[in-house]
Amino acid sequence: MRHTGLVSLLAALVLYVGSRVVRRFGLDETVLGVALGGPTLLVLSVAAIALAGYGAYRLVGGALLARTANKRRRHDVRTGLRLVFGVLTLVAAFGVVTRNWLSVLFSLGVVGVAVTFALQQPLFSLIGWLYIVTKRPYQVGDRVAIEDTRGDVASIDFFTTEVWEIDGELVSSNQPSGRIVTVPNSVVLSSHVVNFYGEGVPHVWNELSVQVAYETDLAFATDLMVEVADERIGDEMATHVAEYRDRLAETPVELDVNDRPTVNVVQRESWIELRLRYLVHPRRGTRVRNDLYRGIVDRFTDHPERVQFPVGRNR
Repeated sequence: MRHTGLVSLLAALVLYVGSRVVRRFGLDETVLGVALGGPTLLVLSVAAIALAGYGAYRLVGGALLARTANKRRRHDVRTGLRLVFGVLTLVAAFGVVTRNWLSVLFSLGVVGVAVTFALQQPLFSLIGWLYIVTKRPYQVGDRVAIEDTRGDVASIDFFTTEVWEIDGELVSSNQPSGRIVTVPNSVVLSSHVVNFYGEGVPHVWNELSVQVAYETDLAFATDLMVEVADERIGDEMATHVAEYRDRLAETPVELDVNDRPTVNVVQRESWIELRLRYLVHPRRGTRVRNDLYRGIVDRFTDHPERVQFPVGRNR
């Protein structure tokens, strides 16, 4: 990245020198009655500014990214630098073309008012991007739900957010569909944004429901479910619940959080649902659920005299 920046700056210097030579000695040739001196000077100057802006972006970006290990921060730094150097290069190029910096700034103000009315949606998306990079409702790599879209944030640009979709119309159970959904950044200003993987609490609570008959020994069945879950995810869950409590301690929210799996009993018309509640990483939800379900069913079938499953049409 730095080598590209140095080459761009060197090329910009060469073009600048060329523009100074044209300005000093002139260019007498004409094409269709138009002198080449002015257009050549303008082209060399604008090209020099463009290469200088690109070279500076590459150099500064390379220096900052080398000191940023976090992938999310690297994405934000790269996007912010593109905006800053892009605007500066554009203003400098306009200044060279018009040869009047004051008129350029005034023109940009007038144009800005017109653009505000003509391009409201893109401007709202740009404001949404500023909100995203400052308030952090989500970052690159987070699993989110934005309106009807669920998935992992792949990139955040000035106007749109790209999400690697999960669920959707093709698959279910939190599995990737392979599609990329592009969401306007303006959506975050007017819709609910759910982040399943925010900073400080990178885990979510899940439930696994198992249906049993009324003849089941409920105390035995619930203890068996907790035992299976404790064997598989108990220690890991206790560690993450401790982090969850530390995060809660920084807020005014007061919640009673269990550090081990628990079971809630829900009565239905013809059966009873035993709902196992546990903490899990959002990207491992389906895998953990399948593992727990297989383990619980195997344990239940080992005790048919105490655990029975509902049968009949009403199930």
